[in-house]
Amino acid sequence: MFDSIAGKFQEIFSNIRGMGRMGDKNVSRALREVRLALLEADVNYQVVKEIVEATREEARGDKVLKSIKPGQQFIKLFYDKMVEFMTDPNPGLHLTGTPAVVLLAGLQGSGKTTTAAKLARWLKKQGRSPLLVAADLRRPAAARQLQTLGEKIQVTTFTSPGNCPLTIGRNAIDYAQHHDLNTVILDTSGRLHVDGELMAELKELKKSLHPDELLLTLDAMTGQDALTVAREFDREVGIDGAILTKLDGDARGGGAISFRSVCGKPIKLIGVGEGIDDLRGFDPERLVSRILGMGDVVSLVEKAEEAFDEDQARQWEKKLRRASFDLEDFREQMRQFSKIGSWSALMEMMPRSLPRPAGGEERLRRMGAILDSMTPGERHQPAIIGGSRRERIARGSGTSVPEVNRLLKEFSMTKKMLGKTGKIRNKKIKLGGVNWPL
Repeated sequence: MFDSIAGKFQEIFSNIRGMGRMGDKNVSRALREVRLALLEADVNYQVVKEIVEATREEARGDKVLKSIKPGQQFIKLFYDKMVEFMTDPNPGLHLTGTPAVVLLAGLQGSGKTTTAAKLARWLKKQGRSPLLVAADLRRPAAARQLQTLGEKIQVTTFTSPGNCPLTIGRNAIDYAQHHDLNTVILDTSGRLHVDGELMAELKELKKSLHPDELLLTLDAMTGQDALTVAREFDREVGIDGAILTKLDGDARGGGAISFRSVCGKPIKLIGVGEGIDDLRGFDPERLVSRILGMGDVVSLVEKAEEAFDEDQARQWEKKLRRASFDLEDFREQMRQFSKIGSWSALMEMMPRSLPRPAGGEERLRRMGAILDSMTPGERHQPAIIGGSRRERIARGSGTSVPEVNRLLKEFSMTKKMLGKTGKIRNKKIKLGGVNWPL
């Protein structure tokens, strides 16, 4: 996500950091590069102009020009302006009805049905009791897809025979009231393009059901086309905000940066992966950090805290302090980390200035295969793994003896390093709710 634009910004910022002073000439040169990077990311031209001019005005002040570190001040100033342009004064979902009703709209292919299930999962984790409603009667497989997803997340899915979305919506609300479900999520029909029939259906649903939120699902990979769709829906029906999907794909960031300024409505939520838990509340500061290549370590830690078992993490901490952990512990830790997300998704949350470990996801997969090919006794006592055992492990894992040797050597070196933890105990990182020694 945002690889292209993040790389460009890191290159720009690298040059800016080295500047001893930020005169008008340097500011203009930096902003020219910033303008080009934003335009290449498919940001709306008018939005680019407003961001650049706002940054220029601030940069001309004494705060940057007379700063001890003018380059850093300029970067912070630009970051703040980006956040400002994407921040809504009244963010988040506003669910006050009994039950609250959320109407999801959008074109086919935007990920609307999957997003409905992700939203139900997200709301359930926040203590709400959602009901999924299959009101998309245009796509034959939509109801079955929603039911399957509902079963996966243990959320009730309401389906009803007939060809009237409004009747289905009313019956679903009545069902929710009688079954103590406080949030109704309607997955409405989509089209391949905006048309009068689609808008008429949504207008009728909005007028009769009085939804707390009418949210438009938008494919982030369509760039400024998403803004055109959003303007059409807002003009015809009136939306409360948007859910940007597929931000884990090859999104250049233009739609995310431009949406609020162009459409005048907030981004409420973002889809950051294919998993059912990959829906997040929209946080402009975190998104801007990722767009600018600064990473999103806060989200990484939050995902780790969700994935890690707290009691097990405390046990690992004790073993790490005593340097008594073994390959079985290491294997289990790898499994826990895999719950956080894919290797590429984790790397996107790390600042681009940090080096990327060689091999990435493929190396982790091969390491896991090596560990799985060992016997429990070998994982508990790596010292017994001699030459013949290494050959057997390599054959069983589909790897090579040098790869097995490398894993064992790195593990041995790690244990030795952790055996000296007492000398560096003041250096820690909080991960999974536990302070881990470095």
